[in-house]
Amino acid sequence: MLKTLKIALAVGALLSSTAVQADSILVGQLVDYTGPTAFVGRTYGPGIKDAIAYINANGGIDGTTIELDQIDYAYKVPQAIAAYKKWKSRGMVALQGWGTGDTEALISFVARDEIPVWSASYSGHLTDPTKLNPNTKKAAPYNYFYGPSYSDGCRAMVQWAAADAKQAGNANPVFVYTGDNHPYPNAPKAACNEYAGELGFKVLDPIVVPMAPGDFKAQCLTIKESGANYAFIGNLGGSVVSLLKSCKTVGTDVQYMANIWGGDYKTIEAAEAVDYIFPSASPFWGADVSGMKLVNAIAALSGAADDDKPTHHYIRGICSTYYMKEAMEWAKANGGLTGANIKKGMETRKDWVPAGLEGVCMPSTWTETDHRGTTVVSVNRGSFIDGKVVIELLDTVSLPRRDDWIGY
Repeated sequence: MLKTLKIALAVGALLSSTAVQADSILVGQLVDYTGPTAFVGRTYGPGIKDAIAYINANGGIDGTTIELDQIDYAYKVPQAIAAYKKWKSRGMVALQGWGTGDTEALISFVARDEIPVWSASYSGHLTDPTKLNPNTKKAAPYNYFYGPSYSDGCRAMVQWAAADAKQAGNANPVFVYTGDNHPYPNAPKAACNEYAGELGFKVLDPIVVPMAPGDFKAQCLTIKESGANYAFIGNLGGSVVSLLKSCKTVGTDVQYMANIWGGDYKTIEAAEAVDYIFPSASPFWGADVSGMKLVNAIAALSGAADDDKPTHHYIRGICSTYYMKEAMEWAKANGGLTGANIKKGMETRKDWVPAGLEGVCMPSTWTETDHRGTTVVSVNRGSFIDGKVVIELLDTVSLPRRDDWIGY
């Protein structure tokens, strides 16, 4: 009987050891590699996947492996909800999300299930965790994203434009917002138009431009005839390229300003854009900052930069992942890797930069009552000159954390 007991204990110890070695947590990842936002999705999605592969290759979450399940939902909300339910049934503890429509549709699901989400949607609607602002439609306690909100990005654009107009001696600048009638381009529209009005712009009625590429001469003629001096672009990728080319054809003379997904070297190159203004929340590939060493190591593991330099979208994907990683490390050391503990881990630090990504990820602070990680926006000018894209930093705008701007 003693011999049997010893064998049982030995087998138990072996099984326990194996369980420790196989310790893992499930993270779902929604990507768009085949839908209307694939132009940027094919760069951002691999940033997350590569970062998690690198984390796992270097010890995981203090010994816990991240099991990543990536689903291309082609930017279709029903498919995103179906994927979420599948992952939830498998015990998912965190989600790396993608679009605005699906992220906002899942707000109540993730709050109920206590599953933190780091989305690639930077909708201002995701920044109010307690419904501090009476105008907030839904409290979003489990939603996070890295970088300024779409609303703050657009506010920074019009703030830059106000200074530009003043310098040019234009006392009555005119602003127009363009984009599809869709949750993503619509997210900052009201907030941005309101702030443009505060800054003294004449704000025109928005102009609808489809997300899909097309012939946009009619929209360009509307912009031209409206007398607008500054036009904000709420779309991305092929739609932006089509708009810029169409407007060049009809001779539209306006200063374009984009959202964070509508500005990168690939868009500028494809459109042969000149003096194109757009925001960013990370340095560009090859920047001389210490954190690029880790970015390069992550990209080298997968070969992401073998044929082409990744855009700043790839780098933001890495930042999003590393904030999740460090929140998970905190959770594991403070009660376990549950969604509720990971949420606490996101809200314990101030001016937080993940270790090894100094100069890459902007210092960010999320609290129980404010999920605006940062309100600092880099304003860039990109131009296609002599066959090359040249991008220069024009300004760094620090926007106030106004209470009436949270969740908006």
